[in-house]
Amino acid sequence: MAEIQLVAVENIISRKKRRPQQLLTFYIELENLDFHKQVDVIWCGESGQWRTLAADFLMQLAGGKERWRAQVVCQATPQQSLPGNIRFGLRFRCRGQEFWDNCHGDNYHSEADSGYQLGTGIQIAHVGYQNRLQAGQKSLELTVLTATAIQAGQVTVHWTTDDWRSQRQTHCLTDRLYWDRRCASNARNPNQYGVQVWTARLRCGRHFRLQYGIEANAAGQSVWDNNGGQNYRLSHKPLSLLILNLHCYQESRQDEKFSTIARAIDEREIDVICFQEVAENWNEGQGDWASNAANIINQRLKKPFDLFYDWSHIGFDRYREGVAILSRYTLQQTESRYVSNDKDPYSIHSRKVVAANIDIPCIGRVQLFSVHLSWWEDGFAEQFQQLNEWAKQRKGKHMKATLLGGDFNIAAGSEGYRLVVQHYRYEDQFLLANRQGLSGEQFRVDDAHWGDYLAEDYRIDYVFANAGHKLKVTSATTLFTEQDYGRVSDHIGYLFAFEPLN
Repeated sequence: MAEIQLVAVENIISRKKRRPQQLLTFYIELENLDFHKQVDVIWCGESGQWRTLAADFLMQLAGGKERWRAQVVCQATPQQSLPGNIRFGLRFRCRGQEFWDNCHGDNYHSEADSGYQLGTGIQIAHVGYQNRLQAGQKSLELTVLTATAIQAGQVTVHWTTDDWRSQRQTHCLTDRLYWDRRCASNARNPNQYGVQVWTARLRCGRHFRLQYGIEANAAGQSVWDNNGGQNYRLSHKPLSLLILNLHCYQESRQDEKFSTIARAIDEREIDVICFQEVAENWNEGQGDWASNAANIINQRLKKPFDLFYDWSHIGFDRYREGVAILSRYTLQQTESRYVSNDKDPYSIHSRKVVAANIDIPCIGRVQLFSVHLSWWEDGFAEQFQQLNEWAKQRKGKHMKATLLGGDFNIAAGSEGYRLVVQHYRYEDQFLLANRQGLSGEQFRVDDAHWGDYLAEDYRIDYVFANAGHKLKVTSATTLFTEQDYGRVSDHIGYLFAFEPLN
């Protein structure tokens, strides 16, 4: 496939409150070459005036592809007529490069009120999709296009709500009403592009997720649109959790990096964050909320989150250093506690952890701890033991999971790590999500303490989940590296997505 390709375009004229309007919708597929990208439709109507229409991301596809959509509604006025017949091309910009699909320089054409038109070489296409189930949504409506040339006699959606342990089939209906509406509106060229329109409704009830593929039976053969063999996957919003050590005000361009973190939280739609080395001015031990790093980041979000913070000890001789939890959902039963025997605020080995319960829509209740423990030789074992006992005391009957997130100062595979995963039976969520193996260079920590200690797996930041928990980690990636937003700390961030088990 080329870097960008037209999947389909829809061109409809209708009347709303007796005023004619024209709806143009463009479905686009492209290669995910970079996170930062711009996708536009460059188009013009019969007036000859060229316009730029920005497309929006719809969904991630298999094989590193993405689906985007651009849509515009044009209304007729006494001063301006509808666009009518249109010409257009697709433009994709990223990494300083520009890619086009404009019908090899001739531009695509779409006649006014002609309904759907498929892209070149496409026989079946799923359009009108959504990328997420909404709260309270109990059914999903699908629209499928097939080229009349393949003579599809039946279109069937194969779908499941339990990862294919069971399977359902729903036959699509030919949407005759769609073409009846086109003809009733005196469409200039209804269905001139040879496209059949099919619709189906999947009744998914209260299930968190569903997966589906679409099969067209065409002259005794099957033609599929099933996301390159991976099937389409739709769910309610997973829980996204970020852990990040903020490096206690030791970064150059510190204020700029606070803004970068806030921007990433907004752009990635992160739900909950565990921060460590959250610093605020010492102020003779009284602290200074205006200088609190977590507070500053929170205030720069589009909409501030719930925030809970507490400090453990003096850091770098001038800061109250602690840990924090930020959450777009209400924090409940917040609590902080020393897990170290040492509680001297002037000792770096005084370690306090903060905890909260969070009710996640469509998932349930989890209890979350933001953790920053000492090195193995400085009391890690006793600190984790107290943390584990505290977590067990807090756990309620209906808790989906206990998640311990943060900087544990133990190397993966070390004695401290084995204590956590073997003796206390916590599961390393990053490892579960990346079973294919890990690269040490990916987890670089700019700290001389670890320079000669770590061998292949350079992680000391984790999310651990209790054994028998009811969540499923669906992805775990690094964040704030040279490949995305840039470094904002001596640690990198780790971003996790969780869904409920079936």
